[in-house]
Amino acid sequence: MEYSSREKVGEVTELTGCLAGGRGEIPYAMWLPAALPSAQVVLIGHGAAGHKREDYVASFAHHLAARYGATAVAIDGPVHGDRRSKLGLTSSQPFLDFVAAWSSNESLTDAMIADWTETLDSVFASGHVRGDAKVAYWGLSMGTILGLPFVAKEPRIRACVLGLMGATGPTRDRVMSAARELSVPTMFLMQWNDQFFGRDDALTLFDSLGSSEKTLMANPGVHGAVPLHAFDASARFLFRHI
Repeated sequence: MEYSSREKVGEVTELTGCLAGGRGEIPYAMWLPAALPSAQVVLIGHGAAGHKREDYVASFAHHLAARYGATAVAIDGPVHGDRRSKLGLTSSQPFLDFVAAWSSNESLTDAMIADWTETLDSVFASGHVRGDAKVAYWGLSMGTILGLPFVAKEPRIRACVLGLMGATGPTRDRVMSAARELSVPTMFLMQWNDQFFGRDDALTLFDSLGSSEKTLMANPGVHGAVPLHAFDASARFLFRHI
């Protein structure tokens, strides 16, 4: 994997660059632990209006690499981060652009599945991880909207953390179908006062998950107010299973 920048913070090395995907460049960030090649990979899907290196993604990825010795990888979602080009730089615009694309572009989910698949292929080809490394996925909100269908179809993923989403939205049928297909251990995070995805919709999606082992964690607060202990609990859940 070619990279354009390399930075070391403590024992963790962060690489950023672009992969040459079949549908165009895929902007990525990767956090490498001190001991390589690593035996675990965690893919992180960011939320709408965010990007691959936003604060909580970078902090969580650094924690996974430093505490668990995993390689963590994030990529920019559609119309986010380095994919934005001239699409506008105001803080609310990526969210609005995503909602518009989510509502009108039927190929959006398939494009993100392809991007994640090619990214994972590149991670294994990079030499930074072992050939038998175990893979997990962590993604909330948009990270679930576009990540759940990917996890349901990707056989290399052994466990996942999803949430901040419900049985609603333009791709509801696609998400619900993927939920029923899901078979890996799953932790689902929800915010009890979520202003975007109501409790009933979130509980319906959780109930539809086909996984025989699934865990629900609900915390008080609005959509983006996921508490720190939920991140810690979700990390422990993933590494208990991979």
